[in-house]
Amino acid sequence: MQKETLEFNVLTLFPEMVQDASKHSILKRAIEKKIISINAINPRDFSLDKHKKVDDIVFGGSCGMLLSCQPFLDAFDSIEKKQNSTDLILSPQGKVFNQEMARKFSKFSQINILCGHYEGFDERIKILSNAEEISVGDFVLTGGELGALIIIDAVSRLKKGVLGKSESFEDDSFCENLLECPQYTKPREYKGLKVPEVLLSGNHAKIKLFRRTEQILSTQKKRPDIFEKFLNSDLSDYDKKILKNLGIVN
Repeated sequence: MQKETLEFNVLTLFPEMVQDASKHSILKRAIEKKIISINAINPRDFSLDKHKKVDDIVFGGSCGMLLSCQPFLDAFDSIEKKQNSTDLILSPQGKVFNQEMARKFSKFSQINILCGHYEGFDERIKILSNAEEISVGDFVLTGGELGALIIIDAVSRLKKGVLGKSESFEDDSFCENLLECPQYTKPREYKGLKVPEVLLSGNHAKIKLFRRTEQILSTQKKRPDIFEKFLNSDLSDYDKKILKNLGIVN
């Protein structure tokens, strides 16, 4: 039985940015397999202004132009909403996107994303769309298109059939509040740096222990904020033993 296609609708003044990105790599294959679909909707096509204007000056005085309600909300209302859908609006004021959100969004049948530009949205667009505000990080981008593509990519790869094996994402960084372990390929030695011998041993138990230990140490060193979450999670006896041997817990 064919599973329902996850539909992404992206409201953007620059649809080519979204369309071009969907023609490559994993997203392209996911679309070809009908696991996802990506539609770019241009609010300019809905503008009632004879010049197709979509922005205007800011009341109260400010530099830059603000995106107007009418074209964006009419474009948003043109989407035929599915029952199991969610609406997102890219905003530096939103919750910072993470792997947990990606997993949550992957359960939807439809994700509608509003991309801002210029000085951002008229506040009434946020209110009337009732979309969840999402940020991709504590920095400011010229527009929301790159943020939308980050969300689309992170969510799509969690859908069954998009990657070759489920293990391809199950071992990814952040999946268990741990970063991915260091990995190696041929040659065995490059510029004096050798692949750890345990990975060449063929001993699967030792390899598993090495990789898990490296995950824990790498996360502790590089992302102590995530490591704290790992320590406070429901740890397996296997992880507890590793942490004890490392002297991290008693």
